[in-house]
Amino acid sequence: MSVINITDEIFADEVLAYNGTVLLDFWGNSCCSCRRTTPIIHAIAAERPDIKVGMANVSEQMGLAYHFDVMQLPTILVIKNGQEVNRTSGSKSKEFILSMLG
Repeated sequence: MSVINITDEIFADEVLAYNGTVLLDFWGNSCCSCRRTTPIIHAIAAERPDIKVGMANVSEQMGLAYHFDVMQLPTILVIKNGQEVNRTSGSKSKEFILSMLG
């Protein structure tokens, strides 16, 4: 499965209304940790077709970043059936991110 570019316009349909697990990465263009995390997020999307994986650029999606109180980049959320169930910030390993999924 490929990574979905999450925007304010599609957030409700792609994330909140999704009946399953969503891994959502908030990232920024000038964030070095985000550049390290992005390939991990794409690898997880390719390996885990059972989850939906999305990325939201905080510079373009400030409303979403504000809604989720994103204070550090990257911030990675696990959302199940429309509810946030897990969160981490900063650069993390693939194994750590996978462990967040339960």
